[in-house]
Amino acid sequence: MLTIDRSIQSDSGAHERRPHALIIGSGFGGLAAAVRLGARGYRVTVLERLDQLGGRARVHRQDGFTFDAGPTIVTAPFLFEELWALCGRSLSEDVHLVPMAPFYRIRFNDGATFDYSGDEGAMRAEVARFSRADVPGYERFMARSREICRVGFEELGHVPFGSVRDMLRIAPDLIRLGGHRSVYREVARHIRDERLRTIFSFHPLLIGGSPFRASAIYCLIAHLERRWGVHFAMGGTGRLVDGLAGLIRGQGGQLRCGAEVAEIRLEGSRAVGVRLASGEMIDADIVISNADSAFTYRRLLPPRARRRWSDARIESASSSMGLFVWYFGTRRKYPDVAHHTILMGPRYRELIADIFGRKLLADDFSLYLHRPTATDPLLAPPGHDAFYVLSPVPNLAGGQDWSTCAEPYRRRIAEYLEASLLPGLSEALVTSRVTTPRDFADDFLSFRGSGFGLEPVLTQSAWFRPHNASEDVRNLFLVGAGTHPGAGLPGVLSSAKVLDRVVPDARVFA
Repeated sequence: MLTIDRSIQSDSGAHERRPHALIIGSGFGGLAAAVRLGARGYRVTVLERLDQLGGRARVHRQDGFTFDAGPTIVTAPFLFEELWALCGRSLSEDVHLVPMAPFYRIRFNDGATFDYSGDEGAMRAEVARFSRADVPGYERFMARSREICRVGFEELGHVPFGSVRDMLRIAPDLIRLGGHRSVYREVARHIRDERLRTIFSFHPLLIGGSPFRASAIYCLIAHLERRWGVHFAMGGTGRLVDGLAGLIRGQGGQLRCGAEVAEIRLEGSRAVGVRLASGEMIDADIVISNADSAFTYRRLLPPRARRRWSDARIESASSSMGLFVWYFGTRRKYPDVAHHTILMGPRYRELIADIFGRKLLADDFSLYLHRPTATDPLLAPPGHDAFYVLSPVPNLAGGQDWSTCAEPYRRRIAEYLEASLLPGLSEALVTSRVTTPRDFADDFLSFRGSGFGLEPVLTQSAWFRPHNASEDVRNLFLVGAGTHPGAGLPGVLSSAKVLDRVVPDARVFA
């Protein structure tokens, strides 16, 4: 894995004369932006405050185990393939993606399971096992998802929403596709069985949203997964980070870790570079922030430069949920546990309300369990298994003191896993670490410690999100989960693709 890389310089005079693009942050949005801008003739510098690239997609290595810290699900792999193609290369030269079958195994509290896959026949059979009468409704829902995906992702996912006219232009489609409804309500229009409603409405949780509040536009995820599949990168998601870093280096770009940006420097209302916490000044023709959008506006820009994204507006916005993640390794293997398992707790609607509305840390939970060694045994020592279990929790607005409640919460999760899927876990455990919303705030400068930036509700989508081209500061651009189109790998990669439309051609600065 690429770690501290403080000075990768090109000795080409022609390269140094190219217009300079500074990118703050090295998450997937920032790295994808670097590749795209490098391909368009910019000299690129990526500034990362941590000691390794990747942002939320960094890697933890511990006691012989490799843990992806963040994203574990690769959908819409063509968005990665486009980046490699821009550099005259093929993704498969650097990264081996393996399709998942099933995508997920969903396990209910009573032990019933549903294998969620991209196989249409197998999916109809799974639906019929739960409720034969809902098979026609399931097919109607998937047809609806296909149409929403065609408009919401394929047509609009890489299109900027820079003016209210852009939003008005798509308003008829939003109404026609039921964007004013929630994901759960849209699913419930087609499917009657409550467990099936849960299965086909949980997807917003993968991007930080409540199924009962997220716009039905996010129903597109069901078709997106069916069309392009769910994949895993052999070696872990960090291999994609390494691969993108290699592309940037090949373009002559510079990657600097341990480079914390203290402010975006302005001349009038125009971004002209940054000042690092060390005091170093770096000039740039354009600045792209892959930092949390709330942090970008609240901490990197002075109040005088912000008309739309004032502190008051940011603080009144609704943030996504927090995440509690426990990484652990075992000295034995659990061959019956799928690569991706979603464990539904005894409550669904009520638990979601605790997390998003009441912001309570409930006694029960629903979990996502990742067992990457089901596909790549090399991520753990021989005969061992690596795991990562994620629990949606309130963000820091809930007031929980994670310095005292993290370990009791981890123990409750461990006890639940041992009693359900992982017998003998307490005796088999050999390594362990946790990440809480407090860590998201400290490590990733995430506002309220949220896992995914702004909550994906209709009034915080498209034009209503911080724009890819800053509304307040010229030559400042945003990528990542906090801008359009939103969180998740397809979202952040598409935010970088939007730059192709809003960032001036490099010749403008020649």
